[in-house]
Amino acid sequence: MTGIQRGISRGLHGQIVEVMAQRILSGQIPEGSTINVPDLQADLGVSLTAVREALKVLTAKGLVDARQKRGTFVRPRSDWNLLDADMIRWHFDDDDVRPELLEELHEVRGIVEPAAARLAAVRASDAQIDLLDKALAAMSSATNDLDAAEADVAFHKALLAATGNELLTKMEVVIETGLAGRDRLVHKVKSSDDPVPSHARVVDAVRAHDPEGAELAMRELLAKAAEDLSAVRKTTGRGGK
Repeated sequence: MTGIQRGISRGLHGQIVEVMAQRILSGQIPEGSTINVPDLQADLGVSLTAVREALKVLTAKGLVDARQKRGTFVRPRSDWNLLDADMIRWHFDDDDVRPELLEELHEVRGIVEPAAARLAAVRASDAQIDLLDKALAAMSSATNDLDAAEADVAFHKALLAATGNELLTKMEVVIETGLAGRDRLVHKVKSSDDPVPSHARVVDAVRAHDPEGAELAMRELLAKAAEDLSAVRKTTGRGGK
């Protein structure tokens, strides 16, 4: 039915937004379809005001819109704000997440992160290198997949910040949310390899102010990530792009 549960930490409003978003992303409420707001309210068992507030959130993310005579409807996927952090997380929260989404994330990382490593090697301050070292230490001391994933995210965020480029730093929205979801999926299908050596090579090159070495180390790290994607594809029985 609804998945709405009273009194949990996410709050009623957040739950309504997430349930509605998942129905749209899963195709249960298809693109172009009209949303009967009173029927939705009755189905969810919440107030009409709560549903309307949730729809405002989804409108801001490009999922829905409203027009006179047509009412509230689901916008085409091409209009969705796919770079929104919640949207990325919702895609990865889907039990039937598309392997293509992992491929697309990997392609984005392949474009952004080698260049970020190169810039970081030129521009990183001592304080920023220290943050990379701290993330690496957390990765080394992690005793479970969750801690390892959090350290991994912290590392890649620190690397983007070390570029000194504010626009590149904002890519952390995609990298952080997508990487957390990717790590969770990969850990479901294969045992974790030691991530420290491949990440340490990036840090060593950044510390040495070696742009070519940093870029190469990041490309090698991403090649290992591509192997993880292959494991996910084999387990799901689907091919990538």
